[in-house]
Amino acid sequence: MDSRGSTGSMRSGELARLSGVSTDTLRHYERVGVLAKPPRTISGYRQYPSSALERVRLVRRAMSVGFSLEELARVLGVRDKGGAPCRQVRDLAASKLEMIERRMEELALVRDQLEKLLEDWDGRLARTTPGHRAGLLDSLSRS
Repeated sequence: MDSRGSTGSMRSGELARLSGVSTDTLRHYERVGVLAKPPRTISGYRQYPSSALERVRLVRRAMSVGFSLEELARVLGVRDKGGAPCRQVRDLAASKLEMIERRMEELALVRDQLEKLLEDWDGRLARTTPGHRAGLLDSLSRS
């Protein structure tokens, strides 16, 4: 028995509740291969092993730092077969960091452009009589 007083398995509703996802999400995780399809009871209920809770938590944490379900299915598949995909996981994470850093540089450029644009627009608005068009959006095509 485990700490919940059960035999170490749980139905999908309990796993969903404990892991903070929906039962639809659990079924999706099964379809994409990050969660093993559990055996079913005689009445057809999914009966997950207690280890499924840690797997779902691992998937959620990995997704929160940028891993896709497809990537996780690949590396967890290797791991589940006894392999050690650690270098692959590290390379994926490094690639994600590079992508984030590039995106941050792009966003910084956009921020700088918007700051200049707002400065220009503030000047246009200051020179425009209230109720008249300042041509703010039109100025974009001339930039």
